[in-house]
Amino acid sequence: MPGMHPKSSFLVGLIGSGIAASRTPPMHEAAADAAGIRYLYKKIDLAELKLGVEALPELLTAARRMGFDGLNVTHPCKQAILPLLDELSPDAEALGAVNTVVIRNGRMTGHNTDWFGFAENFRRNMQGASLGQVVQFGAGGAGSAVAFALMKLGVQELTIIDVDVAKAQSMVDGLSPRFPEVRLKVGRDVAAAVAAADGIVNATPIGMDKYPGTPLPTALLRPDLWVAEIVYFPLETALLRAARALGCRTVDGGGMAIFQGTEAFRLFTGMSPDPDVFFATFTSLGG
Repeated sequence: MPGMHPKSSFLVGLIGSGIAASRTPPMHEAAADAAGIRYLYKKIDLAELKLGVEALPELLTAARRMGFDGLNVTHPCKQAILPLLDELSPDAEALGAVNTVVIRNGRMTGHNTDWFGFAENFRRNMQGASLGQVVQFGAGGAGSAVAFALMKLGVQELTIIDVDVAKAQSMVDGLSPRFPEVRLKVGRDVAAAVAAADGIVNATPIGMDKYPGTPLPTALLRPDLWVAEIVYFPLETALLRAARALGCRTVDGGGMAIFQGTEAFRLFTGMSPDPDVFFATFTSLGG
């Protein structure tokens, strides 16, 4: 029971660059209010502080000394933080990226809740979707988490397509040994890969306000494809709009952002927050 938890107040932070508009702090604070605990969520914005990733050791020391209970970590720190932690969860180790750090008795343990965010969002919104063949666009940091989630969800064949073929290849090489039962491969022919697919996922930034467009020609979409998106600013990307117009099953990127947050909150506090409070806060902040 929430009331039984020995700790009633938490101090957490978000370290990243250009995080002024992040919805994570208000989502966490609203969930804590609903759970009846005190929770202060500080933004540690490298851009504002005019610092780079080289300041991470100093910031982690400060967080430890000031009694922080945990930190969320975003661009450009998710990989740079790895050697600075005392311990990594198996998921963070597999992905080579950390977005959540739990601080207990001065020890820092890195976790990755990004993959959980995608998987949980998919589970809730895509029941019964066929996972035979899936094509994923994007082999960046978010892409690794999404591929990991798709394989945990039970995808049988996953094709990774990235403009940087070497990047896609290194992701396939890194994740293949952990999922021997999945056929994981690099795709070079977009049209052929999509024609054979049950569903597609956009794990690139294309579709964001800053990077308009779609990761593949929308002419390749067809009604029996499902389409999942990780971009959530805007919630309805050009890709989702085109897919919905055809009648495809779709899932937007908002849930991934929300569920990576609910899982981080659980790791920080030991309590499962109400996802509806996260949703309501996320939505009220526009999109």
